[in-house]
Amino acid sequence: MIKHDGAALEARDLRAGYGERPVLRDLHLRVQAGEIYALLGGNGAGKSTTMNAFLGMLPPRSGSVRVCGIDVAADPRAARLKLAYVPENVVLYEHLSAQENLRYFLGLIDPRSADRATIERALTAAGLDPASWGRRLAGYSKGMRQKVAIALALARSVPVLLLDEPNTGLDPRATGDLNRLLLNLRGEGKAVFMVTHDLLSAAQVADRIGFLSEGRIVEELAAAGPGRFDIDGLYRRYAGWSTQQ
Repeated sequence: MIKHDGAALEARDLRAGYGERPVLRDLHLRVQAGEIYALLGGNGAGKSTTMNAFLGMLPPRSGSVRVCGIDVAADPRAARLKLAYVPENVVLYEHLSAQENLRYFLGLIDPRSADRATIERALTAAGLDPASWGRRLAGYSKGMRQKVAIALALARSVPVLLLDEPNTGLDPRATGDLNRLLLNLRGEGKAVFMVTHDLLSAAQVADRIGFLSEGRIVEELAAAGPGRFDIDGLYRRYAGWSTQQ
């Protein structure tokens, strides 16, 4: 077993990019178990590149990326087994039901986890109405599809969840459902790392918010007390940093 100091995700002195173009420049980022971290930044700031680095899809030019203490560059498969990724545009089989999608994808990863009890627990935890479990996804809203994707992540029982723009296209009710789910996951000790443009939603659930500009964390704020974050102050900061790209 690999021992680590409690960091679920860590980027240290990370430099990465595409071709000759550098994107991340000495990035320092750390997410603890039982923490929700929201990464914000303008277009081109490096948010997607950061996500790809944690997923092992982009090798570092220098520095390191670790998932639960595992060096992603050295052992990408072991690192991926510790996390689940929910992309902005969820890709599932439209002609299958929620239950059938989970059974299929879980069967590809680990057939032992594709049993009925596991699937039903995951769909329940994700907040999907049981009346819709047997319906084809072709008739689902985006919020319902998002819940199926999150249920798939939950069924794997991994310690880290990566979310890419999770609120895009969701109505206020679906956003509220997602926020409550993320808070429940935090309470279970899971680490949640979300890349988002939704500052209000990030302020409602995040323990820390990092502002990314030109491949670096230029400011990092921690929630303070019941009020969590000063929304007006966050908007001013975000507007300032996002225009410096």
